[in-house]
Amino acid sequence: MNGRTRWLGIIGYPIQHSLSPLMHNAAIEALGLDYCYIPLAVEPRRLRSAVNALQRLGFRGFNVTIPHKQRIMAFIDRLTPEAKLIGAVNTVEIQRNRMIGHNTDGRGFLRALMEDTGRSVAGKRVLLLGAGGAASAVGFQLAREGVTTLLIANRSSERAHGLARHLRGSSIQCSISVLPWTDKAIERGVQQSDIIINTTSVGMSPADPPLISSSVFRSNHVVYDLIYNPPRTALLKQAEAAGATAISGLGMLVHQGALSFEIWTGRRPPVEIMREAILRAIVP
Repeated sequence: MNGRTRWLGIIGYPIQHSLSPLMHNAAIEALGLDYCYIPLAVEPRRLRSAVNALQRLGFRGFNVTIPHKQRIMAFIDRLTPEAKLIGAVNTVEIQRNRMIGHNTDGRGFLRALMEDTGRSVAGKRVLLLGAGGAASAVGFQLAREGVTTLLIANRSSERAHGLARHLRGSSIQCSISVLPWTDKAIERGVQQSDIIINTTSVGMSPADPPLISSSVFRSNHVVYDLIYNPPRTALLKQAEAAGATAISGLGMLVHQGALSFEIWTGRRPPVEIMREAILRAIVP
């Protein structure tokens, strides 16, 4: 690092669990760029002052994670159409004195899904578990790519209905319904769907029970868990036991990060090097 080093980072609270610095700094080193990516713990009450400080300190950009993805929108000079439609920001680009809010989560998810399945989502039926910022990004991207049905289930029915209204108001051309957060309703949703996606935090702890019984999965199901650590959650193990295609969130993490990297540096990063950096940290 020197006086010419350009700064990147990620803000969130807590932040010590984030593996984004590993993959971004691996890409920076591989390309021989004079950048450095650092994690920054920002308490919610200090968000405005932290964002202003990053701009004044000459940062080129930064990622945004829980719990700031939606609240940070109030402090951004301009939102891309994608971020505005999704209603959340995960990437901030700083150009001179202006901050531009992007969202790469949806496109990162779709790239990862295509990479792992080799199939288009057009015409598919999807069950989306969760209704937060990640669910909004994924749901928006899936609807834009032509899924016919989107079923949303969340512990908070109010948030699930809020996400459904938001997606319908974004000129989304697919059928959107909300399911109650009950075992029977979710199992019925699984039976009606081709793709099942978990965007909740259930599964991060080894003590978390599976969200869905393996008895309702079919071999032609695709089950995607946005959690990447542990690499195989209880949900994915249940899906595998039933012969379904089970995919962790590692690919989404890498691809959304690669899109952010390109926004900041103008360079395409080495995706496999980024993936290997994460795998070394999470696989014993």
